[in-house]
Amino acid sequence: MMNEWSHITFMYPWVLFGLFLIPLLVIWYGYRYLKRLPLLRFSGGGEMAGNLRSFRTRAYHSLFALRMLALAAIVTALARPVLPQYESEVETKGINIVLALDVSSSMLARDFKPNRLEAAKELAKEFISERENDRIGLVVFAGEAFTQCPVTIDHKVLLNLLDEIKTGMLEDGTAIGSGLGTAVNRLKDSEGNSKVVILLTDGVNNSGEIDPVTAAELAVNYGIRVYTIGVGSAGKALSPVAKRPDGSLVFDYVKVEIDEDLLKEIADMTGGQYFRATNKESLREIYREIDRMEKSRVQVSSIPRPIDKFHALLWLALLFLGLELLLRFTWFRTFTS
Repeated sequence: MMNEWSHITFMYPWVLFGLFLIPLLVIWYGYRYLKRLPLLRFSGGGEMAGNLRSFRTRAYHSLFALRMLALAAIVTALARPVLPQYESEVETKGINIVLALDVSSSMLARDFKPNRLEAAKELAKEFISERENDRIGLVVFAGEAFTQCPVTIDHKVLLNLLDEIKTGMLEDGTAIGSGLGTAVNRLKDSEGNSKVVILLTDGVNNSGEIDPVTAAELAVNYGIRVYTIGVGSAGKALSPVAKRPDGSLVFDYVKVEIDEDLLKEIADMTGGQYFRATNKESLREIYREIDRMEKSRVQVSSIPRPIDKFHALLWLALLFLGLELLLRFTWFRTFTS
């Protein structure tokens, strides 16, 4: 306990100057006592009574001592003593994340259950639920890109807009550069300690007005990390190849082609990482890994969280005052100094 109090600091140390009142009050009390000393009278009662009276005369000063101790405790409490407690790995707020999801027709391939897009949406929801203190936005892209949801802390709205994503909402194609560029545009002016894009695609860049490497350079300029995810099984996958007159899709086995070199280059340029997901479970693990990596990046050690200690001093002051009152109205009740 003593070792703990040796580390005490004060939030308002200037209040401690009030302790100088105590020696002044002691001097005043002594002067007043000495001035009154010749006036002390003792009534009869023999030698024993005189000794008792003499002891009570000396003990009577304890009332003043108790009052001064209470005053010292109150002044010290008003100086707001605190004990710094240091905690490691305290997660800070202010992380900004944009999920950039490919919604081209190839995302309906059935090598993920029920298909790549629905699996990506489901696992994105799990990821969002683990980042409740972060601001997250959503960008979708195919042959072009647009913002489905701006960066927000309102994850309920975000999840509702995520549910509305489907293929066919954009011109078909795979504009990786446009998707990344739109995500960077949403993050570049945001405040926070960390800015991240998670870009998921299953194809090769074949459309869009922005070159993917140029978009990655913009991300670097704004301090944005990009994690890229290529989704698709190895070999061939049952994918949509045509559309019937009634609007239903025709599926056939098509070779999976992902521009992994480009995705790796984007990740390396921005300080992120490239991942390959060949099934739903591996995609789930990728989201978990990104979640762990980003949480570890924003942990800081030795964050002081002061613990107030003035309560103990106030209780001590009450104890001294209570003891003074008890003595004053019991043992010293009929005593005249």
